[in-house]
Amino acid sequence: MSKLTSIQKTASLLVGVVLVMGALAWASVPLYNWFCKVTGYGGTTNTATTSSDTILDRTISIRFDASVDRNMAWEFKPVAREIELKIGETGLAFYEAYNPTNRVIAGTASYNVAPYAAGSFFTKIDCFCFELQVLQPGERVMMPVSFYVDPEIVDDREAKYVQHITLSYTFYETELPEETASLSTAASAPVN
Repeated sequence: MSKLTSIQKTASLLVGVVLVMGALAWASVPLYNWFCKVTGYGGTTNTATTSSDTILDRTISIRFDASVDRNMAWEFKPVAREIELKIGETGLAFYEAYNPTNRVIAGTASYNVAPYAAGSFFTKIDCFCFELQVLQPGERVMMPVSFYVDPEIVDDREAKYVQHITLSYTFYETELPEETASLSTAASAPVN
């Protein structure tokens, strides 16, 4: 009987370990995303609904970078490679996307900020990256991003020395929204 009890305890312990590991794996992505948003780790930016109340005399250069996933057929680039603005001042930049194919393509943009220490101080007010983008065949669009660098950056132990921030976007092809996909299929179907 004691051997059976020992096996049951071991089995229970193993099931418990598997359940804890599964729960940690399930929760790791949301916890990591929350950690990155709070700390700016990994170049994660903040968002705001309004501009900064404070504008400092100190300026900072913002560089813009763009790339596409190897499976994405779009052409994507920043309109201007760099701008300089005062810390706290609202900036507006544009990226250009072009669909050179003969099919409708949907895309989503991932982004980061370098150096990572500046991530939590780079604040987006509005951005094309907040929504799915759909480009028709041959369509070219200008996509805006409005932002500011939080004046609190000058008080941060690491970030206060940052003079250049790079905002990078990468576009990935995603599934078309259902209504767009059905319109696209209907438009390409041969007429009898």
